[in-house]
Amino acid sequence: MPDTDEREPLTWLVLAYRVPSEPTRLRAAVWRKLKSLGAVYLQSSVAAAPRTARSERTLRALRNEIVETMSGQAFLMSTSSVIGEGDLVALYNAARDDEYEEILDKCADFHEGVAKEVRARHYTYGELEENEEDLTKLRGWYEKVRARDVLGAARGKDVVKALDECAKTLEGFAASVYQAEDDAVS
Repeated sequence: MPDTDEREPLTWLVLAYRVPSEPTRLRAAVWRKLKSLGAVYLQSSVAAAPRTARSERTLRALRNEIVETMSGQAFLMSTSSVIGEGDLVALYNAARDDEYEEILDKCADFHEGVAKEVRARHYTYGELEENEEDLTKLRGWYEKVRARDVLGAARGKDVVKALDECAKTLEGFAASVYQAEDDAVS
């Protein structure tokens, strides 16, 4: 029977780069692209991400951009031999959990926002539409983080539950809006 801890080794992409210090927008642009990919910084100007088709495409394009349009230097390395890989996996998952935690905070804000409308008895289609849009944004945000969560961070399941609860809260608010309309017509 195989050892349950055995698994295919991960392949990591590591981008080491240097961009001119001025203009600062160059560094910010690199940081934004790495953040949207979900890469984690190992140290200043060295970031890593698990190798996927998306991460490889993004990092290759970013490397070319740094070299060709930012007058910088960049090296993209691929490795499946990482001493301390457990720590790197933990760092990567912690970054995803931080993102999930932000979504959970916004889910709590969503519930409070709906509760505020209920307390004020502000049962309008405009408020219902606004809350539907907020829930759609939360779901979209979750999908972006989930796409980066290739290693299965722990808080992802909590977000799924929280979004389900937000949907239930929205359904309850919608029922109140419809009831208020029916009462106004009667």
